[in-house]
Amino acid sequence: MESLAVVLLAVFAGGYLVLGGADVGVGMLLPWLGRDQRERRLVIASFAPFFLGNEVWLVAAAGLVAGAFPGLEHRLLEELFPLFVVLLIGWVVRDMGLWLRGRVDAAAWRGACDAAVVAGSWALALAWGSVLGSVLAGGGLNAGSVLGLPLAALFAWHGAGFARWRLPAGPAERAGRFPARYGLSALVMAWAPVVAGSQVPWSQVVAEGAGLTMTAVVTVAVLPLLVASQALVWWTFRGRVQAPSYL
Repeated sequence: MESLAVVLLAVFAGGYLVLGGADVGVGMLLPWLGRDQRERRLVIASFAPFFLGNEVWLVAAAGLVAGAFPGLEHRLLEELFPLFVVLLIGWVVRDMGLWLRGRVDAAAWRGACDAAVVAGSWALALAWGSVLGSVLAGGGLNAGSVLGLPLAALFAWHGAGFARWRLPAGPAERAGRFPARYGLSALVMAWAPVVAGSQVPWSQVVAEGAGLTMTAVVTVAVLPLLVASQALVWWTFRGRVQAPSYL
């Protein structure tokens, strides 16, 4: 059951980095990809149908850690608490900018919301990069901070590949200046938690008894529903963006 829980955590963590990492990366590159308000609305429309569903993978991964690996949760929060504070603030700021930018039809308002999207996206990328770096280095805030910036660059690279696929001419050409392909960057993002997880002593952090079994069984039951719903959304919005969205 422990091995099953580890595999499930790798699936959910990798799913979030592949799917959610794309919209984080696009948010990081928003000023570069969108030169005016119209183009920026197109850039945001490229991931608008996906970003809430993408965050479900993160919520599921966090629930799996809490239920199946409480020791890991304790270690991460104890050693990397400042990073998780930055992560939470960045998440809130970015989503707030996305939801509020369409509420007022004023250039200054949209500009402030776009700045929130960019700042929040960078905060998320740097925080996640530092968390992964810390796990790879065997723990510790300082080690994670050193690796945070180069790992955060993976999010921007991944976002550029996603933008090349989703955006129309103009923004897509700017994204094409990055040597990025969405399929290749997706593979790298999917492997990142697997590599980091190889450094975790799972037998020391796993839950015992019914808690582990119940968490694994519920997660197995939920996974097909999540995959099916995500597949439907991505198939529905698989084409290039041609018009702004509601955001």
